This record gives sequence, C-alpha cells and structure tokens, in this order.
Amino acid sequence: MPDHLARHRLADIFLDTLPCNAHTTASDSLWAGLPVVTCLGSTFAGRVAASLLKAAGLKELVTENLADYEALVLKLARDQAMLASLKAKLASGRQNCPLFDTPRYTRHIESAYITMWERYQRGQPPAHFAVDPIARA
Repeated sequence: MPDHLARHRLADIFLDTLPCNAHTTASDSLWAGLPVVTCLGSTFAGRVAASLLKAAGLKELVTENLADYEALVLKLARDQAMLASLKAKLASGRQNCPLFDTPRYTRHIESAYITMWERYQRGQPPAHFAVDPIARA
C-alpha cells in the first residue's frame, strides 16, 4: 500500500472517467494528496467520485458536463497556484473531514447497528430511521 500511494503523489491531477468513475482509486488518490477532477454521471457508478470529493470538502472539483470538466482540467494544469491551493486544502482536510475520519464513521455506523438491535429486541419491524451526527472525538 505505501508504494501504491507513493505513485499517486507523483502526479499533479487525477483525471476521472465516465461513464464509470473511480471508486477506491479516487479515495486512495485523495488520501495520498492527489486532487481528483470528475464529471458527475447519471448512474451510481458515475457519481462515486463526486460523492468522495464532496465528503473531502472539494466539491469545486466536480463538474456537471464534459466541457466544464475539460475547462477545469486545463485551468488546473495551467494555474500552479490554484493547484497548490487545492492540494493544501486536501492535505489539511485529511485531518478533519468526514471522508477520512474512520473512527467517527465507525461510531456512527455502530450507533445505527445498536438502534437496529434495540428495535429488534422490542419486537418492532424494520423501519427507516436516522442516526444523529456524531462529533469528532
């Protein structure tokens, strides 16, 4: 894994694809500090990278059409200050954004499991419910 992530650090921009976006590779890239540029697709498989970017606080890297995608990629390739700013934002986000906060995610999903188990113990049928947000530890 360290070698895999190190390769991502050698690139300037990760160019995502349609109709099927990167999934784990986009997450790995973001973790390694490599900004991902994506175009929002119309299917689940074409929307994953956009969800990752929004969770990482980088919704400005999500475009809605291929013309905007191309324009953004060219802008980033030509504007090193803007690219450096995005990389800095990504680096600081690794410390506090929900996408990389595995302990908080774990507590949140465990809270959902507890709610399901308690409903089952009370003899209640499965139902939709929401779990309150959990603060950072």
